[in-house]
Amino acid sequence: MAEIQQDEKGEGGKNKQKKQHLRVDFTPMVDMNMLLITFFMFCTTLLKPQTMNINMPMKDENMTKEEKTKIKESGAVTLLLGENDELYYYLGIPKDQSTYDDSTYLVTSSYGPDGIRKLLLEKNTGTYEKIQELKAHLKEGVIVDSVFRAKTKEVHEAAKEIAPTVMIKPTELSTYENMVDALDEMLICNIGAYAIIDLTEGDRFFLYQRTGNKEYLTEEQRTELGQK
Repeated sequence: MAEIQQDEKGEGGKNKQKKQHLRVDFTPMVDMNMLLITFFMFCTTLLKPQTMNINMPMKDENMTKEEKTKIKESGAVTLLLGENDELYYYLGIPKDQSTYDDSTYLVTSSYGPDGIRKLLLEKNTGTYEKIQELKAHLKEGVIVDSVFRAKTKEVHEAAKEIAPTVMIKPTELSTYENMVDALDEMLICNIGAYAIIDLTEGDRFFLYQRTGNKEYLTEEQRTELGQK
């Protein structure tokens, strides 16, 4: 509400120029703001936080080394995150020194549709399509989130023998963004089993053999290399 006050006379009863004092009352606006806040609170969809399940390496000391690394070899995919957004991978599990001496064992790839995603989708054929169908049903409202999670878990459990198990190994020269990009590929390809683990000396040798960069090697490996 606006209120205008006027002074018509000056001292001694003489007419002077009129002065107007304008006062605006904002009290009604408080009620209006509260109504707007309440309206938006009830009409706005609250976003649920998006979480990502990561399978970390097991640390049970009672388990043997063989039990800890028991993975179906044909489905094992190891990603090595290098410097300058470089990405490498190898399939299976290296068995002996002859494998590490094989320069073709480590494959150069990249992030995105034409790189590692293409390989993972090929290896996850069947499982990927089923998960995509469940996602479509969730989006259409055919199933609720709890049902989607339960059915997704069932699909991954059933595909354990054929689905790939991805091991992500960042290096000291890779970036946080590289890690995020690798995890994004896991979600895009609906990979059910993946873990972030440390590099082995063999992995470091693979990277050195491919790039010639000694920064990938440990101090012991550099010393041994210098002695040869």
